[in-house]
Amino acid sequence: MSTSSTPAPRAVIADDERLMREQLRTRLAEAWPELEIVAEAKNGAEAVQLVEQHHPDIAFLDIRMPGMTGVEAARAIAQLPSGDESADGWAGCELVFITAYDEYAVEAFEQGAADYVLKPAERERLARTAERLRKRLARRERGEGPALGGMQQLLQKLSGHMNPGAAARLKWIQASVGQSIQMIPVEEVLFFISDEKYTRVQTATLEALIRKPIKELLDELDAELFWQIHRSTLVNVKAIAGVSRDLRGRQLVSVKGHPEKLEVSRSFTGLFKGM
Repeated sequence: MSTSSTPAPRAVIADDERLMREQLRTRLAEAWPELEIVAEAKNGAEAVQLVEQHHPDIAFLDIRMPGMTGVEAARAIAQLPSGDESADGWAGCELVFITAYDEYAVEAFEQGAADYVLKPAERERLARTAERLRKRLARRERGEGPALGGMQQLLQKLSGHMNPGAAARLKWIQASVGQSIQMIPVEEVLFFISDEKYTRVQTATLEALIRKPIKELLDELDAELFWQIHRSTLVNVKAIAGVSRDLRGRQLVSVKGHPEKLEVSRSFTGLFKGM
């Protein structure tokens, strides 16, 4: 396939320091001339707004910004809906964090869910980042999509390091069951499914409702125990019995102790590689 028919990749840059934004833009132009910087943000909230507006292929996020950090912005970006009404969720953009040297960050990035660039951005490092991103974008062109499941675990790890005093992980769910309120141990939950107003909490023995969206649960639950497999679905990893495909090629998760099969959206199919 001719590369001339492939649209130029597009990116958003977010950093609260103007000089850092200018330096990154200049160095990216040298390392990746085809890359188009469509917008620049001065903080995390603005970055989320610009990503939602432009739907770029890549977002370069300063990991520490006042107000909404780069990590918080990344979590919000991961929950954005797709601009394509025929898609099953936000197709996702590749994330690159801009950070001062920090051992925990470097360790967290080793799983490969996102890339990082140390400040100040060096030409050689940006050239390697550009090459990695080209490969990631090529995989997306083949329909493989970004690894959002691994991304959620990465973001939770980074958030924990940045906010060591943050609240402990959720242990109990206070939910409505009929006319009563019950306390449900989190480890007993098989899966959570959200609609516009409520989130369904399913255990092996009961179904309950809570007024808490998936994006809030993501911040409160252990990402190694609960995997997001769809914009509206979290599943307990220990409750997964298997993964199959239907006649349309969609991945379906079978749950131990429950007959319902849970659809895996295209953005999260990388969680079950080889299926």
